[in-house]
Amino acid sequence: MSLKVLVVGDVMTDIIVKPEGPIVWGSDRRAKIRNRPGGSGANQAVWLGAAGVPVKFVARVGQDDLATHERYFARFGVDAHLAGDAEFDSGILVTLLDQNGERSFLTDRGANLNLCSDDMPESVLDEVGLVLISGYSLFSPGPRQAVRRLLDQARARQISIAVDPASVGFLAEIGPSQFMAWVGSCDWIFANDSEAEVLTGHADFEQQIAILAKTFRNVVIKRGRFGAVLGGTEGIVLSLPAPVVPVVDTTGAGDAFAAGFVGALLADADAGSCLGAGIAGGAKAVQFVGGQPQ
Repeated sequence: MSLKVLVVGDVMTDIIVKPEGPIVWGSDRRAKIRNRPGGSGANQAVWLGAAGVPVKFVARVGQDDLATHERYFARFGVDAHLAGDAEFDSGILVTLLDQNGERSFLTDRGANLNLCSDDMPESVLDEVGLVLISGYSLFSPGPRQAVRRLLDQARARQISIAVDPASVGFLAEIGPSQFMAWVGSCDWIFANDSEAEVLTGHADFEQQIAILAKTFRNVVIKRGRFGAVLGGTEGIVLSLPAPVVPVVDTTGAGDAFAAGFVGALLADADAGSCLGAGIAGGAKAVQFVGGQPQ
């Protein structure tokens, strides 16, 4: 594998809260609370690096945390291009886990909000075979402008582009047509079934693929415990089930899926192997607390 993956996205600290039962508003509930490194883009980069895939990662963190984050990403073989922000601290995400491992989020994106074009000069595309964009980088004006500029440069170089929408809540807030306009024509989308439904207005994944294929040449829909499907303008090409595994925490499962798929893709694996690698990555991620490999 000679070409690298360039990941652009958030760095967060995940505060993961698993109450013993339903939250008692206005009173106490015992809970297990853990701190884990997170952020959709950071998760993808670390899963790729841990698998031995050559990966660059562009992001912005608080200035005080810069050296710590650089050392952390280096441990996983990630070539991290991090900018230190003097205005905001690094981002923080509070994840509330229910008894089934499903998640709800409270997000303070912090330094990620100041990601800019100076953080990603065109030279960051050197030796890159695929750019993987986390949707979180498109939901604020400054990062969005920088990412769209980078995508135009990638297209000019004929570098493949993949997008992970990242957030149902933010997608619903801005609307599907606006999101599509921001990303433009791309080679890949990795959407979970909820994100695909928001983007298309349909619950049926065959219809989701038909609509998304108008913007994305290849459509991958992550269906959690039901596996994943791959398709395009010709409809569904492949559907694979997921293995039955104990679910502890679904945080980062979609990021691990995208990393597994992309890693196989850059190794010239066939469609079935790519989809299988993505599903295997997601299945591994749900079996422990946190969104990055341990």
